[in-house]
Amino acid sequence: MQSVSIIIPAWNEQDRIADCLTNATRQSVAPHEVVVVDNRSTDDTCRIVERFMARNPESPVRLLHQETEQGLIPTRNYGFNHATGDVLGRVDADCMLKPDWVGVVAQLFTDDPAAMGATGPVAYYDMPAKHMAFRGDDRVRRSTYRADGGQVLLFGSNMAVRASAWKVIAGQVCRDRDDVMHEDIDLSLHLLDNDMKTVYLRNMICAISARRMDTSLASFLNYMRRFRNTFAAHPEHWRRHKTERALISLYPGLRLLYPVYQKYLDVLDVNPAERIWLGEQIELAEREGEREDLDGEETGNEKENVGVR
Repeated sequence: MQSVSIIIPAWNEQDRIADCLTNATRQSVAPHEVVVVDNRSTDDTCRIVERFMARNPESPVRLLHQETEQGLIPTRNYGFNHATGDVLGRVDADCMLKPDWVGVVAQLFTDDPAAMGATGPVAYYDMPAKHMAFRGDDRVRRSTYRADGGQVLLFGSNMAVRASAWKVIAGQVCRDRDDVMHEDIDLSLHLLDNDMKTVYLRNMICAISARRMDTSLASFLNYMRRFRNTFAAHPEHWRRHKTERALISLYPGLRLLYPVYQKYLDVLDVNPAERIWLGEQIELAEREGEREDLDGEETGNEKENVGVR
């Protein structure tokens, strides 16, 4: 089975980094490592990660510091370059991985040696109607998040790249010093430049925050322009559908709903990131407990058998 590293670039993510690490380490298949790459955080991000590591010494969490340059791309690259797994998973610091995420990713890259990149749909843990939103996200990504007539584009909040593929494109990915592109799409197009296969998996699921919708219209539209800018930087690639059109159409309603729903969660004193996979985590913990009990019984039986002999 291919080993999976999880890389988490982080800048001032004190509100969600502990939940992110909890979800990344409570997996049905354990990750090879969980690498948090801090990028000059000025809040308690690093202290929270260090506290998590101290309280969970058996967890494979590592904290690295990328202080040379501010920005997501150099921080992502630093994490990818220092990770040691066969597959490099990449999520944001506010992402909550479904408990079978590592297992799904490891199985894909083990079963399909040609797969060099993979991505999947996302749920929104801090918005209502989660199942409906998930189906909508899945439909949009399967139908529009494509290049060159059907090649899969990776989504930065929920993606994985084979380490050997990263070594090929590490020196090719755009630096984007003006910060006007989507770094995940840029990485995807560089994989395609090298005839590397990218895959979409509907069961590779991550939950993310909808906080992007809680920005001004001008800021949101500027973010949407990154799609156009990224493809403009790669004129040899093209797309039939423009994903940003669907997102822009959703913006007005979600912009109104997001802050209202946050107040609702505050009144209930609910942590939506903690709650999103709670049922599955409890089931996982119960299965692990049952295995431990079974192992204990077998050990006891072995001791009894030794005494008989």
